[in-house]
Amino acid sequence: MSHLIKERRTVTQQNRTHPWRGIMVATTLPLREDFSVDYDAYAEHVRRLIDAGCDGVVPNGSLGEYQTLTAEERAKVVEVAVEAAGDGSRVMPGVAAYGSAESRRWADQAAEAGAGSVLLLPPNAYRADADSVRAHYAEVAKAGLPIVAYNNPIDTKVDLVPALLAELHAAGSIVAVKEFSGDVRRAYEIAELAPGLDLLIGADDVLLELALAGAVGWIAGYPNALPEASVALYKAAVAQDLDTALPLYKALHSLLRWDSKTEFVQAIKLSQDIAGIPGGPVRPPRRPLSPEIEAAVRAATEKALAEGLS
Repeated sequence: MSHLIKERRTVTQQNRTHPWRGIMVATTLPLREDFSVDYDAYAEHVRRLIDAGCDGVVPNGSLGEYQTLTAEERAKVVEVAVEAAGDGSRVMPGVAAYGSAESRRWADQAAEAGAGSVLLLPPNAYRADADSVRAHYAEVAKAGLPIVAYNNPIDTKVDLVPALLAELHAAGSIVAVKEFSGDVRRAYEIAELAPGLDLLIGADDVLLELALAGAVGWIAGYPNALPEASVALYKAAVAQDLDTALPLYKALHSLLRWDSKTEFVQAIKLSQDIAGIPGGPVRPPRRPLSPEIEAAVRAATEKALAEGLS
C-alpha cells in the first residue's frame, strides 16, 4: 500500500511540474440549439472529466470548434475552464491563429487567465518553411508559458518532422509535441534527436502504439464521451499492462478511430449525447453527420456502453 501511495504522489508531483503530461482532454464545447455556447454545461463537463481521473483539459482546440468562436467567446472558454478545473495548471488552451502576433495574444490571455501551458499549431495560413516555423514558435514562447507543439501535417500541410522538433526544443521554444501524423515510427526518432522533448499521443487510434513507444501524455478526444474507460485504457497502456490495455483498446478502437476522421467533432459529440453527456450541435460550416455515419457511430457507442465502458 505504501508503494502505491508513493507512486501516486510521484505522478501528482510530475503533473504539477510538467502539467502537459497525463490525460489532457481536448474538450468539445457544448452548444445550444441556437449555436450559442452553454458555458454552464462546459464548466460541468470540465469538472466531470477531472472527477473521472483525467489530468486536465485543452479548451479551444479543433474539437472545441475554436475557428468558429468570437474573440469574446474564445477568451471566456479559457476563463471558464480554469475556474472549473480548480487549478489553472490543468488547463492547456489552444492558441492557434493565422498570424504569430494573434497566437501570441492568445498565449498572453491564457497566461493572464492562469493556464499552465498552451497548445500551438505551426503557421497554417500557408505552407510555412522551417525558418517561419522557428520564428512563429519563438514569438509565442515570449508569453512565458510552456508550449506544446501540435504536429498535424494532414490539415496544416506543415510537417514538424523530428529534426525540426529537435531544433525547436533546443531553442527553448517547446516542451512537448502532440504527435498527430499517424506515423508511430517517429516516436523513436524524436526520442533519439530530442531526448528531453515530451511525446504526447495526438490521435486516439494510435494510443497504444505511442504509449508503448514512451509517450508521457495523451491529448485526447474520446474521453469526452467515455472518460472512465479512456482513463483505464491510458493508465494500462503507459504501464505496459497489455493484459488490460489490449482488450480495452480493441473494444474501443471502432470509436477511437473517429478522432482521426474529418467528422471527428460531430462523432464525439454524438457519442457524448448517447452517453448522457451534453454535446449538442456543431457550428457551421460543419454539418450534422450523414445517416450512414451517424448509424455507425451510434452502433459503436451503444455497443461500448452495453459492455460497461463509460
